[in-house]
Amino acid sequence: MIVVITGASKGIGKSIATAFAQSGNVLLLCARNAATLELTSEEIKKESTGVEVHYMAADLSKKAEVLAFASWCLGFGVPEILVNNAGSFVPGPLLTQNENVMEQMMNINFYSAYYLCQQLVPAMQQLKRGHIFNICSVAALKAYQDGGCYSISKFALDGLSKNLRYELMSHGIKVTSVYPGAVLTDSWGNFNNDDLRIIEAADIAAMVYACSKLSVQAVVEEILLRPQLGDL
Repeated sequence: MIVVITGASKGIGKSIATAFAQSGNVLLLCARNAATLELTSEEIKKESTGVEVHYMAADLSKKAEVLAFASWCLGFGVPEILVNNAGSFVPGPLLTQNENVMEQMMNINFYSAYYLCQQLVPAMQQLKRGHIFNICSVAALKAYQDGGCYSISKFALDGLSKNLRYELMSHGIKVTSVYPGAVLTDSWGNFNNDDLRIIEAADIAAMVYACSKLSVQAVVEEILLRPQLGDL
């Protein structure tokens, strides 16, 4: 099975890639940092026997690079799993933030997924099977303090998920929105999680992988995971 994962070099994307590697799939990974992506790919191959890992560095905030990545992916065959995880967060108040931030957030958090789906889904429709996971964040469900541009871009991604779900259900393609709360990734810096205050990236990966294994007649439309002690 061919599995496409964006934002795959670290954090949630890396954990999802690791989960799918364990069952010997073909992984097509993408991230902006080529060096980190290469290290992640080599690490996954060492840990999982039988997995085939390919990677392409690309800045998915740029449409041309999204299209190039999509074309590269189709060169390996038709994906059955697409995980739109590429994203970025720039903190700040909505109305006084630099005017470029909204465009930046929309390009990477929304348009990367939109254009990638445009390119890959038609091939999936021909096979009449596939599963799209859009990593949306709890910021897609409510206003986010000092993260308005990020929140709006994730609302847009959630809207994409809901509309794709409606349009693709008769084509055998599943669509799942994933709403993680606070997850222990590099964006939290040196956060001390000894008291288990926030989620591990592996928790998200476990849920995504489990949902991908359901029967063809069942789909989990939404995955909402929050820290046991609530949002920060």
